[in-house]
Amino acid sequence: MSVSLVARRYAQALLELGSEQGTLDKIVEEVGSAAGAWDASAELRNAVENPLVAHDAKKAVVGELAEKIGAGPVTRNALLLLVDRRRMRTLPYLARTLRELADAKKGVIRAEVTSAAPLSADYYAKLQAKLEKMTGQRVVIDKTTDPAIIGGVIARIGDRVFDGSLRTRLQSLRDALLPS
Repeated sequence: MSVSLVARRYAQALLELGSEQGTLDKIVEEVGSAAGAWDASAELRNAVENPLVAHDAKKAVVGELAEKIGAGPVTRNALLLLVDRRRMRTLPYLARTLRELADAKKGVIRAEVTSAAPLSADYYAKLQAKLEKMTGQRVVIDKTTDPAIIGGVIARIGDRVFDGSLRTRLQSLRDALLPS
């Protein structure tokens, strides 16, 4: 079974549990934190995925992770279930899918906005208003910086990209001036 399909099933179950208990936002945050720790720590991945490590030790490690991130019982049990079913490698996909499902449930879409340097809150507010007008939905902006774009902004919403970066403009100008 594919990783994305497995992640979607777990995410759907967590979405339903979180919605029933009114703790959906907390669960999304906790699963995201656990996925961040999973991505950041090669030691954690090795301890949980290594077949030579005892199953009880794996559960203890994941239980400790849950404690460190302040996970509630639903998230803790979900993480331990992933260990029991040998599906911990799906955790990053699970976190992403859960966030997408929770956002869809709330009628929100995410825009990843990349700029060369941090921008003012006023700029982000104006950009958010424009993106909401363009999409007809409520938009939440995830901010990132990348000095390689030189200047301007790149906004990604799903599979749509709005590229207003100086790097792209210079590349277009170079392509227009230099013969193929």
